[in-house]
Amino acid sequence: MEVQKQKESKSSSSSVSDVGAWGMNIVSSVGIIMANKQLMSPSGLGFGFATTLTGFHFAVTALVGLVSNATGYSNSASIHVPFWELFWFSIVANTSISGMNFSLMLNSVGFYQISKLSMIPVVCVMEWILHGKKYSKEVKMAVVVVVVGVGVCTVTDVKVNAKGFICACVAVFSTSLQQISIGSLQKKYSVGSFELLSKTAPIQAVSLLVFGPFIDYYLSGKLLSNYRFSSSAFLFILLSCSLAVFCNVSQYLCIGRFSAVTFQVLGHMKTVCILTLGWLLFDSQLTVKNILGMTVAVLGMIVYSWAVEAEKRKPDSKTISHTKNNLLEEHVELLKQRIEESPAKDVELGHAK
Repeated sequence: MEVQKQKESKSSSSSVSDVGAWGMNIVSSVGIIMANKQLMSPSGLGFGFATTLTGFHFAVTALVGLVSNATGYSNSASIHVPFWELFWFSIVANTSISGMNFSLMLNSVGFYQISKLSMIPVVCVMEWILHGKKYSKEVKMAVVVVVVGVGVCTVTDVKVNAKGFICACVAVFSTSLQQISIGSLQKKYSVGSFELLSKTAPIQAVSLLVFGPFIDYYLSGKLLSNYRFSSSAFLFILLSCSLAVFCNVSQYLCIGRFSAVTFQVLGHMKTVCILTLGWLLFDSQLTVKNILGMTVAVLGMIVYSWAVEAEKRKPDSKTISHTKNNLLEEHVELLKQRIEESPAKDVELGHAK
């Protein structure tokens, strides 16, 4: 009874932690998008330097990690992860950021949304290739429902060009690989989400702050040195960086606890929240098509959560067969021992020798 109670308490605390991680990711992601909209839009503060701003985000995240190590809150300094793996991961992550920015600039909003939706099947295929992971029919159907629902409420005009298509492919591939790598590195080196982030953030910050202004100049034709920083701009940059810390930490937490596919599927709840808040706060138009798409997407997420839980409860066939083989081997060994220990019988005389 006590063991069962301990298991129940552990599962309940784990569920609370899972909900907390998702809640932090959704709130911080939606908050940072709303803050960046005010910071970067021409009608707002006009800070159109997305890549450099991401460099600021990782610089603040690295600073938080440094303070955590110094105060003893985190022990990332004692955990060894090879530098070349951290460097490779940072290249993939920065390629993802730059690719997304270029894709948004060169493609229509509709095709940009389609490329983001394509990450779910791409992650599924990559996890199957890299880790041999398989998915049930229920999970596959739920993924299709989510993709259709989000597509209905977000995709409008779709225009494709060669440069934009290449950038979108690079962005989708690198983003999918980055999210899979987060979980792989955590498992491979037994490193926590915040510890891993503390190790990768400084590399990403330095590279983005060095190359970010040049990428932003190519994207917008504006120089960072020509931008006039106001007190409002500083305030929103600080707000954006603060939310980015929570967003980055929660992303690593969610992928470490679940999987890259689950992060992508349930992450589209942010899209629903953004559309709803845009309608409430910024007078964005919310049509019947948007509402229908959001409803379908939410239903798909619910079905996906149920399918994943049902898949977890299914016994693993490999484990069952392995257990059966072990039991058979044990029975054979016991029989051999009994035969060897029993005295040999004289069949003719009926006496033991």
